[in-house]
Amino acid sequence: MYQRLSAVLFPVMALLFIGSIYWGYQEHQEKNSILIKAENQYQRAFHELSYNVEQLHNQLGHTLAVNSTSKNYHRKSLVNVWRLTSDAQSKINQLPLTLLPFNKTEDFLARIANFSYRTAVRDLNQEPLSPKEYDTLKTLYAKSEEITKDLQGMQSKVLQNNLRWMDVESALATEQSTRDNTIIDGFKTVDKKVEGYPEINWGPSVTAMFERRSIKMLSGTPVTEADVRSKAAEFLGVSDSGRIKVAEHGQSTEYASYSATLERKEGNVQLDYSKKGGQLLRFLDSRNIGKRKVGVARAEQSAKKFLDSHGYPSMTAVSYDNYGDSVNLSFVATQDKVLIYPEKLTVKVGLDNGSVVGMHAEDFAFEHKSRKIGKPKLGEAEAKKVLNPEFKAIKTQQAVIKNEMSKEVLCYEFLGKINGHFYRIYVNADDGVEESIEQLPGIGEDALPATS
Repeated sequence: MYQRLSAVLFPVMALLFIGSIYWGYQEHQEKNSILIKAENQYQRAFHELSYNVEQLHNQLGHTLAVNSTSKNYHRKSLVNVWRLTSDAQSKINQLPLTLLPFNKTEDFLARIANFSYRTAVRDLNQEPLSPKEYDTLKTLYAKSEEITKDLQGMQSKVLQNNLRWMDVESALATEQSTRDNTIIDGFKTVDKKVEGYPEINWGPSVTAMFERRSIKMLSGTPVTEADVRSKAAEFLGVSDSGRIKVAEHGQSTEYASYSATLERKEGNVQLDYSKKGGQLLRFLDSRNIGKRKVGVARAEQSAKKFLDSHGYPSMTAVSYDNYGDSVNLSFVATQDKVLIYPEKLTVKVGLDNGSVVGMHAEDFAFEHKSRKIGKPKLGEAEAKKVLNPEFKAIKTQQAVIKNEMSKEVLCYEFLGKINGHFYRIYVNADDGVEESIEQLPGIGEDALPATS
């Protein structure tokens, strides 16, 4: 009996054994194929990064080599600088450098991209490169040469020693990057060198893009916990301010703020204030939102009433995003019937009963100021001639927006429809340039803001 059983089981077990070996071999082959493919992608991205930076250096040299009156060549050359820098950033994102500090170099490339783009898109005949911008280009030319040489040195070592990027990824993932690794050490060296570069004059438009907001930018004097507790109690209409707990964040830093919390059974309410000036930055009511019962129009009315009663008068709803049980409405300040888009805040309204459950007012807090708005040089009819003849304007009003140079400009805002979609097109009220275009989500009249 055992002999018969073994005669049956032996070939079965043999087949299973052979099958498992074959399966393991297949798995090993597939794994190797994936690793080889990943390694090839990393190698290609790295070598293309080195090439892009070298070409970037050469293109900066071309820009400086031509006559200062060659405006057309300057524009073409700076567009190429922007394209090459963007390509270099793309290649960096394809490398396994997530855990490796390379942010200084990435920031440097991002600033070059923005500097070249913003300089190229302006009218160089009216506003040619300034002496300071030439100095900036000379500095970028010299520094990009240093980075090029470092990357080419790494490239030579990678090719000579057959170094693998998969080893870099493994070292970073297992936190073994403290050991010698030519690639990791090379990137650290480049980033450390970039960090040590002297401050470069990027110009106000580029600097504004990378300028982080801090309490130093706000007006007013620092407030205390007691001040914040009092402000929060008044905002919430609570007679007993002792119920409100206040905590300070970022003490002794440029981001110092306070959080005021009111605990309730139906959900806590939290308000965030800046330490300097005591400006309200955020408001959140964490109550559960029930089934939808009210529409967007009523939600807008509720939000407007909420803003009026809490010290935000003359705000106009310009757009909304509907999320089922709630809606986020964007409001901007209005001055002399002109929309001031930099002074923007967002109000979240629960559609169960139409009450406000949140507000984000950071933009308003940092941008709110007294403005002198001049009269437009172009009339509405004249500005409208710039638009596509097929664009059907529904509503027109004046608005202040920030253009690509981060400068506030007075525009005509044309709200209308073309190709089955609604758009806002902003035409400069002084020179007729189309400064910006915004597509409103969705198709149909319900895509428009309730007030439009």
